[in-house]
This record gives sequence, structure tokens and C-alpha cells, in this order.
Amino acid sequence: MTSKVAYRFYPSLLNTYSRFLQGKISEQEVLDRINRVPIPQTEAQFRGVSFEDAVLKKIGEDQFDPQILATVRQKLPSPIIKTQAYCQYQIADVMIYGFVDVLGRKEAVDLKTTSHYSADRFRQDHQNFYLPALYFRGVRQMRYLITDFVNVYEEIYEASADFEGQLEELYSFKMFLEEHREQITDAKIFAKKK
Repeated sequence: MTSKVAYRFYPSLLNTYSRFLQGKISEQEVLDRINRVPIPQTEAQFRGVSFEDAVLKKIGEDQFDPQILATVRQKLPSPIIKTQAYCQYQIADVMIYGFVDVLGRKEAVDLKTTSHYSADRFRQDHQNFYLPALYFRGVRQMRYLITDFVNVYEEIYEASADFEGQLEELYSFKMFLEEHREQITDAKIFAKKK
């Protein structure tokens, strides 16, 4: 029997909390993200969204190296079943939900841009929860296509991946939320009680 949902998280929010645990951002920045406080989009974020549009929609292709675009497109699943595919997965009383960039028959693909790439960068990424979310659709691996705009890198994680690190952060985030409940103004993170 499935537990009642008490929390609703999206992977990038969990990744923000992970950055807080690593000391890369402040507690206030986490709270602002939870509360969806508007923040200006950085140039890097804008470039990442523009790159995704160039790859998938052929919008603004002239802003990027044609060889990088061709390499990324060549590595996309064939056929592409759907882009921006919604998925959700429940773990205990937490619903994790979001959109994966590209859905193929047996894999989900997420496009990433970075100024500096290091191997296994996405091993502990919370978007890996899309694997169990999409398992019923036949998805057996999560593939990240990453570019630093010079090279294209791939990271592949199988459905049998170890989620222990992500689960520990998920449970820690629940405690963080409860400790800061009075500071949370966007109640969407807490499932509505009926």
C-alpha cells in the first residue's frame, strides 16, 4: 500500500539542497528557492536553455558551434518518443516530479551545459529519480549529454543505480523543511491535507 503524499519535490530543488549541504550556497538561498522567490536568470542558465532549444527545436542554432549541435543530436535516442516528458515517482511520503528533456524507448536523456566538466558529475544528481519514475515505460537508463561548448560528454546510469546518497539527502531535506516550516511561504512543497 502506498503512503499518503506529504511532500512534493522536484529534482532541481533537491539538487539545490545538495549544494547547500556541500557549503556552496546559503540556507537563505535554499529557502528562497523553496519559496520560489524570483531571481534573475544568469547568463549561464540562459545559455543552457538556449542550447536546449537549439538542439531540440532548432531555435537559435546560429548561437552555437554547429559541430557541437550535430554531435549532441547524433547521440539523442532514435526515435524520440517525447520531449519534456512529465514523470513522477513516490518514495515513502514524498512525490518527486518533473520533466525529463528527451524520452526514448529505453532511455531518458537530459541535456546539460557547463563551463567546466568533471567525470561522474551527475552520479548523485536527483534527476536520476526519473529512472524509477519511467521504469514502467521501459526506460532502463538515464543518459546525460553534457557540453562545455568545446566537447560533448556522456554519463549513463542504469536503472539498477545506487540511490543511497540521493535518498539520504531526500530524508535530510524533509527534516530541513520541518525545521523551517514557519519560513516557508510556498505551501506547494507540502502536499495538501484533505
